[in-house]
Amino acid sequence: MLLYIIMALALRGQCQVVMPQVLKAGDTIAVVSPSSAPDSMTVAKGCMALREWGYVPIVAPHALKEYHGFAGTADERAADMLWALQDSTVKAVISSRGGDGAVQVLQRIPLQEFANHPKWVIGFSDVTALHSAEVAAGVMSIHGSMCDGIAARGERDSVNAIMQRILQGQLPVYQVPAHPLNQQGEASGILVGGNLSVFCGLAGSDYDFLNRVDDGLILFMEDTNESMSKVDRMLHLLEIRGILPKLKGMIVGHFSKYKSPENGFADMYEMLHEYLQHYHIPVCYDFPVGHHSRYNFPMVEGCRVHLSVGQSATRIEFVK
Repeated sequence: MLLYIIMALALRGQCQVVMPQVLKAGDTIAVVSPSSAPDSMTVAKGCMALREWGYVPIVAPHALKEYHGFAGTADERAADMLWALQDSTVKAVISSRGGDGAVQVLQRIPLQEFANHPKWVIGFSDVTALHSAEVAAGVMSIHGSMCDGIAARGERDSVNAIMQRILQGQLPVYQVPAHPLNQQGEASGILVGGNLSVFCGLAGSDYDFLNRVDDGLILFMEDTNESMSKVDRMLHLLEIRGILPKLKGMIVGHFSKYKSPENGFADMYEMLHEYLQHYHIPVCYDFPVGHHSRYNFPMVEGCRVHLSVGQSATRIEFVK
């Protein structure tokens, strides 16, 4: 019983978040589909891009299947993820696409599996569920482009170059122009976040990275196809849970495919600012991360960052 309690405390965030091992040329990267069914050509192009980076891609057994819109049954998708985690020859895992269904995979994978096999898991959108599990288990993860993104942008693209450097152990420093609604200030903390509706859906579960007990969190969020009123509801959920009052800082990424104006607010940022201005923390708006962003900057989940929101620019430095 004592051992179980110790393990439970560790998985709830009382331990340091570890960085997966650095990749080298010739290492294997598994391509999995934990969510919606991908297009086979997109996966093929993604694998081609990974080869150009110097890695050996291997497509999981069920990654190209289709079952009611998902990439195979929940058991098949979970089996692929477990294989990718447990196979010692696989050094990192990238999702073919997002969509829907990753939460079905989580409930079939014990949290301890992520802790036992610390590997980079790459993706965004619905893959936020996997990032949440990784960080909850004490492992860093990469919120970034998937097969379609890395293939479309090309080997010489600056965002792809950042991703490659992260896999090689080099953490990024970002600087972007200021937004008029920004709240200036500086803060340090552990970075977590991603798709707002996905991580809010994990509230209170063992896979919820917001359960972590650290000396401070910096939250980033983005979403698509969610109305301003629904985002407002999710924001209040974070407030009711006591998350917002504990944050050291917030990074607001891109929100796309929503109707505006709504409820008297011109856009999503104006609505969010209505509430976030009451928290005396640095807040950055319009950071280039998320759906339909021209630049979906890779974000290392679980990594300590220093956030500086100034009058003319916002700077985010990832710290080992």
